[in-house]
Amino acid sequence: MKLLRKLLTLPKIFYFGIAILIISIFFTNLSTGGVEISEIKFIGQATLPNKLTFQKTEVGGLSGITYDAKNNLYHAISDDRGQRATARFYTFKIDLSKGSLKNGGVVPVGVTTLLNDNSKAFAVGETDTEGIAFTNKKTVFVSSEGDVGKLIKPFIKEFFLSSGKATTTLPIPNKFLPDKTGKQGIRDNLAFESLTITPNNKYLFTATENALIQDGSVAKPNINTSCRILQYNLLTNQPEKEFLYQTEPIAPFLNLTGKFASGLPDLVALDNQGHFLSLERSFTGLGFAIFLFQVSLEGTDDIHNIDSLSAVYSTKIKLVKKKLLLDLRTLNVLLDNIEGLTIGPKLPDGQRSLILVSDNNFNGLQRTQFLAFKLKIEPPFIRLLRRLLPNFKF
Repeated sequence: MKLLRKLLTLPKIFYFGIAILIISIFFTNLSTGGVEISEIKFIGQATLPNKLTFQKTEVGGLSGITYDAKNNLYHAISDDRGQRATARFYTFKIDLSKGSLKNGGVVPVGVTTLLNDNSKAFAVGETDTEGIAFTNKKTVFVSSEGDVGKLIKPFIKEFFLSSGKATTTLPIPNKFLPDKTGKQGIRDNLAFESLTITPNNKYLFTATENALIQDGSVAKPNINTSCRILQYNLLTNQPEKEFLYQTEPIAPFLNLTGKFASGLPDLVALDNQGHFLSLERSFTGLGFAIFLFQVSLEGTDDIHNIDSLSAVYSTKIKLVKKKLLLDLRTLNVLLDNIEGLTIGPKLPDGQRSLILVSDNNFNGLQRTQFLAFKLKIEPPFIRLLRRLLPNFKF
C-alpha cells in the first residue's frame, strides 16, 4: 500500500510521459507493418495427373509460383529449356474456398509463351526459367539461370501477361556472371531460382541457390552453402544491395545413389520491411527434406561491394536472420521436389494462405504437387505486448 501511495503522489507529468512513451512505441511498431508468422498449419494438397497436357504442352517443371490477387489466379513458371515446348508459364485456379486444398482443386486455365526482345520465342537451351513474380502493372518478372557450360548468362526480365513479350531486362552485377576461366560467377543450375517483389512494388529480390564460385563451396552432406540475396530497386531497375544467407547443413539418409543436392530455391516477401519466407530444399538420397523459415534483413550487412567472400573474413559478416517455422518432414505427406512458394488469398477464417509447388523434372516417377498452408500472422499490437511483457502468455 505504501508503494501505491508513493506512486499516486508522483507528478502528473510522470504519468503523461509514460503514456506518451507507450503510445509512441505502439504506433512505431504499427506503422512499420512488419509481418511475423506465429503459426503455420497444413491444410491439404493436390497433385496434377502425370504427363498432363494443356493447350498442346506438357504441364511440368513448375519451379516458381506467384499470386495475382486481383483476379485470384496463380502463375507458375516451367523450367523446360524448350525441349518439350517453348519457354512458358502456366496460369492456374486454386480452390481454397472451403479453407483447404484437395485433389481436383488445382486447374490450369492458361499458358503463355515467353517472347524475347525481338518478339520471338526463345531458342532451345537459351533459357532455364526458374522464378516468377507478379507486378501491379499486369506483368511478371521471370528469372533464368542460363547455362554456365555454354556461357549463356542468367537474366531477370519483365514480360507482359497479355502477350508474353519481354519489356524490361534488369542488369546483373558482373560478379554473378560466369566466365571462361571458371573462377567466378554462378554455378550451373544453382543460380537465380528465387524471385519475389515487395507488396508496395518498390523492390525485387532474387537469390542464388548455392554459393558463387568465388564465395565458397556448394552444399554438401552436413555442410551448408552461402547464398547471396540480391535486391533491386524497381523505381530505377538497378541492383542496390546484397545480403548473405546461409542454408542449413543437411545429413543424407540412406544415400545409396551418392546423389545429394541442397539449397535455396525460393523466397517470398511478407512485407515492405525486409521480412520473407524462405524455402530450403534438399535431396537426401531417399526423399526430400523441405524447410520453411521466416527471414529478416534487419541488422544484416550489405555485401554488394564484396566481389569474393573467399577474399574476406566472412565470419564477421552479419548474416540474414532465420527462424525455422516448419520442417515439412513432420507432415504425414510424401514430399516431392518442392521449389516454389507464394502467399495466396485470405481463407474463410481471415488468415492468409501459402501455396507451395513441386518441380517434377518431367520425370514419370515424380509428381507436380501443390501444398497449401494457413499462416497465423501476429498483429503489431500483440508483438508490442509480447516485447513489453515477455513472460506473459498471449
